Amino acid sequence: MNRLKGKVAIVTGGASGMGRATVMRFLADGAKVVVADLNEANGAETLAVAKTNGHGEHIAFIRCDVAKEADMAATVALAEKRFGRLDIAYLNAGVGGAFGPIAETSVEDWDYTFAVLTRSVFLGMKHASLALKKNETGGVILVTASIAGMVGGGGSHAYSAAKAAVINLIENVAAELGPHRIRVVGIAPGVISTPLVHRGRPDKYEKQFTQQPWPDRGEPEVIADVASFLASDEARFITGETVKVDGGLLAQGVALWGTGADNTFMKSAGVNRGTTGEAMVVRNLQPSEQKK
Repeated sequence: MNRLKGKVAIVTGGASGMGRATVMRFLADGAKVVVADLNEANGAETLAVAKTNGHGEHIAFIRCDVAKEADMAATVALAEKRFGRLDIAYLNAGVGGAFGPIAETSVEDWDYTFAVLTRSVFLGMKHASLALKKNETGGVILVTASIAGMVGGGGSHAYSAAKAAVINLIENVAAELGPHRIRVVGIAPGVISTPLVHRGRPDKYEKQFTQQPWPDRGEPEVIADVASFLASDEARFITGETVKVDGGLLAQGVALWGTGADNTFMKSAGVNRGTTGEAMVVRNLQPSEQKK
């Protein structure tokens, strides 16, 4: 299928998990792709996989801290310089972020979470929109949201709040950019088997994978399939929407990580920095601390 033939895309967080799966899908569908990621080792591996699949000339990598405006501007600029234009910006980069009881959450970890999950989307929309307005046919801004931003019980306090902000931003920016033929669409994954979720141990999180009504485990490719459709002209009348891709998890109600004191996020505190290559920080809480 060549539904994206002639299109140029950027994918943030494109060196692993859902991002890498989408990069490979975009390439297979005929697009040229700039992969933006903080993890250079994963970036090199992604380039190697693309080359093996015969797409070496259609992909580029840039080290990018999505929370920094200069890095996001440079990512958009690379797409234009290397491939001549920008048609699709998939703002996918993410981390688990701060977790733990609200009284045990540091300001620094909270701010880090919002910087990576929310400020990055603002910056991506800002700089991508400038490039997309140059096209007579406009373009598409895709954003990885989360079902955690739609309901309680889907994630930690900070992560859920940051994703809720992203979902609202999608709607408001879609209304602004619609007259320029720029669509803004979100994808809200449920539990997807990525390094961000299982951290190399999918067996440890088997319970989360089996709570959804749909019998198959969510793999990164299911997100890539939806991203390819939403980025294509087949979805040309869809904007301002965030599409749930969760195997029916939200339809039945969700308490993915337990409730009350048994909630996984209440038993420790710290910050999950995802696949950035930076160390995760975990501080186990004593029973007395959990009751604070």
